[in-house]
Amino acid sequence: MTSTSQASQSGAGSQGGSEHLGHVIFIAAAAAMGGFLFGYDSSVINGAVEAIRDRYDIGSGTLAQVIAIALIGCAIGAATAGRIADRIGRIRCMQISAVLFTVSAVGSALPFALWDLAMWRIIGGFAIGMASVIGPAYIAEVAPPAYRGRLGSFQQAAIVIGIAVSQLVNWGILNAADGDQRGELMGLEAWQVMLGVMVIPSVLYGLLSFAIPESPRFLISAGRDEKAREVLAEVEGEGSDLDGRLAEIRTAMHREHKSTFKDLLGGGGFFFKPIVWVGIGLSAFQQLVGINVAFYYSSTLWQSVGVNPSDSFFYSFTTSIINIIGTVIAMIFVDRVGRRPLALIGSVGMVIGLALEAWAFSYDLVDGKLPATQGWVALIAAHWFVLFFALSWGVVVWVFLGEMFPNRIRAAALGVAASAQWIANWAITASFPSLADWNLSATYVIYCVFAALSIPFVLKFVKETKGKTLEEMG
Repeated sequence: MTSTSQASQSGAGSQGGSEHLGHVIFIAAAAAMGGFLFGYDSSVINGAVEAIRDRYDIGSGTLAQVIAIALIGCAIGAATAGRIADRIGRIRCMQISAVLFTVSAVGSALPFALWDLAMWRIIGGFAIGMASVIGPAYIAEVAPPAYRGRLGSFQQAAIVIGIAVSQLVNWGILNAADGDQRGELMGLEAWQVMLGVMVIPSVLYGLLSFAIPESPRFLISAGRDEKAREVLAEVEGEGSDLDGRLAEIRTAMHREHKSTFKDLLGGGGFFFKPIVWVGIGLSAFQQLVGINVAFYYSSTLWQSVGVNPSDSFFYSFTTSIINIIGTVIAMIFVDRVGRRPLALIGSVGMVIGLALEAWAFSYDLVDGKLPATQGWVALIAAHWFVLFFALSWGVVVWVFLGEMFPNRIRAAALGVAASAQWIANWAITASFPSLADWNLSATYVIYCVFAALSIPFVLKFVKETKGKTLEEMG
């Protein structure tokens, strides 16, 4: 590390950590509102699944495609967001995303038919994909290095809070509609109100984007050095070595060129550079353990084993509270313990939880319900699984993706890795209803195998990024 980067890290850690930390927290929280919308949109559909199946009289395969189709939009949004952000800035990307979120919420609440409901979900998915890339990248670029891990985890914290809020709102709306997802409420069916409520956080996200500064790295790339200096003073303090930080960022940017997909290819061949494959692997494993089944389909899952609709919505809410608790644990330890140890601890915990769920679901239903012992094991194991996911992979993958790539390929590599995450998410989401109809226990065995495979993957391929500046990544 050069003396310049040492000075900048020290200044970031001391000045930014004390005098300006409150302001940096606000900036990170505002940027992470995209994560809140991601979580809210991901989970709000949970309350509408059975109503959509009933209203449009569709089978499990078609239903899964309508639920999962938003993830295709997510993949496209994630793949293009980095390039868009490099051209027009991180803040403009957030504002575009907020507008698309709002349009999607209104359209999803007032669909004419199944096809346009799917279309609105794709538009909302594109907005989520953009936010999933811009949020972590922006936070990593404005956060002082000493606090970057904890501030980077705001993205996942916002996601899990969005999930919890949507489950609570859904539960409240369901009770207001006398427990009927298709019950009339404010002139609409209850499930339509559930989807339409997302207008409120969408508008808030757009308003907050006007209250935070542009990334200093983008400002320097656009030739606005004085404005970049002002932003660095905001987040790192006037007492830090601002000239040194500007020089460090400028030097790093001069060593790089605008990243393109071609830059990600290794050795002149078709395959990606090893570091890109590691990012893709982290993204894929985060989804292939089946975490989003707990948020897209939990109400349907519990109802399928005999739990009544109101209780199933309540269990979905309690799971989301456990998700928040796990995320808080991760935020406390991500900069103390490190990213790799948390990932390994989480993988072991997820294997145990998923194995227990697979065991419980292997029993036949009695009078339409799981036997009492297996029912309690399934419920406790589901919460255990979510807890260990949240305190590990839920947070550290977002932190890793914001930190691990060399500067010269960061935007393009982050886009590819996040896109891979959405594709894996789509594969799990689209396949679950049919797999569950085939064999629910075997489905959880599959997720358990992926959780087990994540352990050797982390041990062999993933390097720790705790405490390093972005410029040190290459």
